Amino acid sequence: MNNRFDLIIFDWDGTLIDSVHWITESLQQAARDCGLPVPAPRHARSVIGLSLERAMSTLFPESEPADIPPLVAAYHRYYDVKTLGRGDLFAGVAELLDELRVKGYQLAVATGKTRNGLEQALANTGYTDWFHSTRTANETASKPNPLMLLQLMEELQAHPERTLMVGDSVHDLEMAQNARIDAVGVASGANDKDELLAFDPLLVLEQVTGLRDFLL
Repeated sequence: MNNRFDLIIFDWDGTLIDSVHWITESLQQAARDCGLPVPAPRHARSVIGLSLERAMSTLFPESEPADIPPLVAAYHRYYDVKTLGRGDLFAGVAELLDELRVKGYQLAVATGKTRNGLEQALANTGYTDWFHSTRTANETASKPNPLMLLQLMEELQAHPERTLMVGDSVHDLEMAQNARIDAVGVASGANDKDELLAFDPLLVLEQVTGLRDFLL
């Protein structure tokens, strides 16, 4: 697949960093703090990748709009006490991204995190200069709306047919479909292989480092 793509756009949580379990626990704790039914782990994982506000609305569909900010605040009270750093990256991620850059690929991130959340995550891993550009859910539209992908392609002057989305959730792959770009699923996070295959990715990898054989 050498030279098929110019721009590789990665999701963050569950794709590059092993954070899905912690996000799931934080969503469950937010429900407890707000007196709502605690979602099963699989149900909680199903909203990972969405903006936090949309995730809460999806998890708790009976909630009123005024109920969402307290849920988001409760989530952060739990999630923010743990710092996810370089040691939480999936094995081989740093080397993979370095190799992709050396080979001339442009790299970007499209994430359901907030801008502050992503900047902190990049700083904690020590790799703030990995990516040519990034987009977060609070500065554009939430997945699966394709806006963040369209913005990244416009900024980095990449054509859709030369752009690849890599993500661990069905929201990532649906976003790629909506943007009319190719995608690769990674079964290391929110959704399993069969769930990802339903969105017609080029392939589904067990870990993101499998991109080495696909792209290099």
